[in-house]
Amino acid sequence: MTGRTAVRGLHHVQIACPAGSEDRLRAFYSGVLGLRELPKPAALAARGGCWFALGGGQELHCGVEADFRPARKAHPCLLVDDVEAVADAVRSAGGEVRWDDAIPGVRRFHTDDPVGNRLELQQAG
Repeated sequence: MTGRTAVRGLHHVQIACPAGSEDRLRAFYSGVLGLRELPKPAALAARGGCWFALGGGQELHCGVEADFRPARKAHPCLLVDDVEAVADAVRSAGGEVRWDDAIPGVRRFHTDDPVGNRLELQQAG
């Protein structure tokens, strides 16, 4: 592997969540953002949490963490077809939309999921 990487891509990102938050996460990630929930393998389903398809074979996993603390800095960035429409959906659901113009030419905002994890949504190019 000298001089080359064996990494071929990104399969999933996992964010933490508290036990019992699955219904709120489903309402946000499926209901507000329109992501399709994926079934978890039986051995993992017993642990709680939920998984969502992002498209292109990529996934977002919400995993139960006993000593849960929301991620305030680390975050996934989801590419969307219409960032304005997604911002409207987040606002309509009672979420906060924090626009960020720090990267020239990139239309994006930050919000928090129902358990307080930071999330970035960016206009796909």
